[in-house]
Formats: sequence, C-alpha cells, structure tokens
Amino acid sequence: MTIYLGADHRGFNLKERIKKILKEQGYEVVDLGNTSYDEKDDYPDFAAAVAKKVGLEFDKARGILICASGVGVDVVANKYPKVRSALAISSDQIYDARHDDDANVLSLAADFVDEEDAEKIVKVFLETPFAGDERYKRRLRKISEIEGQ
Repeated sequence: MTIYLGADHRGFNLKERIKKILKEQGYEVVDLGNTSYDEKDDYPDFAAAVAKKVGLEFDKARGILICASGVGVDVVANKYPKVRSALAISSDQIYDARHDDDANVLSLAADFVDEEDAEKIVKVFLETPFAGDERYKRRLRKISEIEGQ
C-alpha cells in the first residue's frame, strides 16, 4: 500500500514526524508536499495532490493530510471522486471511519491533536480494515451515486 502525504506550513512538522515513522515501519511513503517549510503555502495545493492520487489508486493507496484545523484539507480532499476523507481527532473516531465508511484519506488537525495522539490515529487508520457489511456497502454506493450527479 502506498501512503501519500501532504501538509501546509501549519502541518509540516507533524507530517515530517509521521513520514519518518511510516518509513521506519516499512510503508511506501510518497510526500506530495510541501517538502520544505514555507509559511506562504496554501493547503488546497497539497490536499488536491494527495486526493488526486488516492482517487486514482483508491484500491491500493491511502492519504494523510495535515493543516492547522484539518478542516481545509478535509474539504478539499472530499471534492474528488472515490475519496472518502475523515477528519479525526481520536483513534476511536478513525476506527469507525475505516471500519464503517472505508475512509481512504485521514485529515489531521495539527493545532488540535498532539503528536502522540496523531501517531495512534495514523496507526489505527492504516491497520483497520473495512468491515464490508452490506449496510456499509449500500451507503458507499449511495455516496458514489451522489458523486456521479
């Protein structure tokens, strides 16, 4: 599985920490930016880059996006077909998003989640399988129909 990362200046340090941990754990990590700290950058650029990749490779890729509140990157990512981004502030919340909704992008709020909690959230995001119950699949089909309108 490929993990695509993206963050603006407010999420840059947390992204770098997560990237290091994921590489140490043997994940294939692709950093789509920002690759250096730039306080003038804009989160939509990085969220769009990650969402495009995950939308094209939805069956074999995941994305992790970080900005100050997490909301901006989450909104952008959810504009792309086949992307189900979840803004998570706890490992229980992302568990449900993966298990029930097959979320394939995790949006994190650098200003509201400490590094230790972020690491736990990422771990649960990457290790939790989609349950695949019929009711969950039915709901995802409805989301796909909305995307197609």
